Amino acid sequence: MKTADIAPFFATLKAANPMPVTELEYTSVFELLVAVLLSAQATDVSVNKATRKLFPVANTPQKILDLGQEGLEGYIKTIGLYRSKAKHLMETCRMLVAHHGGQVPRSREALQALPGVGRKTANVVLNSAFGEATMAVDTHIFRLGNRTGLAPGKTPLEVEQKLLQRIPPEYLVDAHHWLILHGRYVCLARKPLCWQCAVAPYCDYTPKTPQPG
Repeated sequence: MKTADIAPFFATLKAANPMPVTELEYTSVFELLVAVLLSAQATDVSVNKATRKLFPVANTPQKILDLGQEGLEGYIKTIGLYRSKAKHLMETCRMLVAHHGGQVPRSREALQALPGVGRKTANVVLNSAFGEATMAVDTHIFRLGNRTGLAPGKTPLEVEQKLLQRIPPEYLVDAHHWLILHGRYVCLARKPLCWQCAVAPYCDYTPKTPQPG
């Protein structure tokens, strides 16, 4: 993608969705952290179904600890890898209570020191909860970075760094949400819906199959 096409690419996405937000449901920074931890290799829909039952009962680190691991597993067993996620979440809650006064820290280093929290999860929390211009590269953003030519890279970190360099500052805070939603609903992995894509004029991708109409 040419540098001159990047601003109109994001201007088009912004026009269609001026205030993009994550599809994970939460009402506090801690709830967001929990939801993101649970969302690894799972859909936002499945996570939301579980947290709608969990959060009314336990929405603080101490309340999660009070459930115990088996009790926590009972709420999240419909989510993939629920046992390992429950273990990580319990360990994270212990650290939050012991070292952070039960609050979610605002620094990348402190976030990534929490069990089960990698760079992507930390970026989501820093962006969605604290408004920082970070880029959490999931499978959708990795695919879009390469397919569109916006930020080609062989690793998520390489794509992340190129996105941070190439996206104009005025679009950077919301870019993560626009790209995820575009990848989830339009720029699909196997059959991208290029014929109904508003940003197709700026994209490097050439459809491999004839388009409808």
